[in-house]
Amino acid sequence: MTVLHIATYNIHKGFSHFNRRVVLHELRERLRELNPDIVFLQEVQGERNHIARHHTGYPEQPQHEFLAHEIWPHCAYGMNAVYDSGHHGNAILSRYPILRWDNQDISAHGFEQRGVLHCELALPQREDTLHCLCVHLGLFKRGRGRQFGALVDRVNRLVPERAPLIIAGDFNDWNNHASRLLVHELQLHEVFDKSHGGPARSFPAGMPLLRMDRIYVRGMEIRHSDVHAWRKISDHVALSAALILP
Repeated sequence: MTVLHIATYNIHKGFSHFNRRVVLHELRERLRELNPDIVFLQEVQGERNHIARHHTGYPEQPQHEFLAHEIWPHCAYGMNAVYDSGHHGNAILSRYPILRWDNQDISAHGFEQRGVLHCELALPQREDTLHCLCVHLGLFKRGRGRQFGALVDRVNRLVPERAPLIIAGDFNDWNNHASRLLVHELQLHEVFDKSHGGPARSFPAGMPLLRMDRIYVRGMEIRHSDVHAWRKISDHVALSAALILP
């Protein structure tokens, strides 16, 4: 039996709500206190040159490397949104080796660049590998429908039916179409739905009303799940779960 502690968090490009200040050092401390084995991050700045020049103490390395430093020795970054001053995307930080990773462009519109970061992890004393997909889906329902289709297709093509699977991130899915689709098509379970009767309210962080962020799993049991309302760090709350692999 293997117990995995995971977390997912939309980090708002390392800025506090309303972009008032850089919060990367606080964010790193909160993640270290939470101490997950695997972290799924969205809106991670891979490069942002002009911000680094104007903020004292802004890290020189990409945000995912700064956050992973000394705690999560393995990380992958999927670049999605590219602009003149840099780029951002999704990232996975892991205590376990990342054997393979790939970032798939699932953008539904030219003005809204989105992706799914897929990592395959080696777990100790297990022959099967763990598939982790970090997603940040679009704001518009029609586009999300196409992105759900791409997600289902990817899992069906690349993830063995018996392999343990986690899909986590910001689904922008306040009407909960994702659960109906992913449960039916991929036999996934949403951890808060399973343990609390419904997906967690995760946005906005100051007064969470919308169920935007999710953790879906297959091939494992749910020990517990929690919400972490770090209101001064991002406009989303963080979600965590303890999962049991038989």
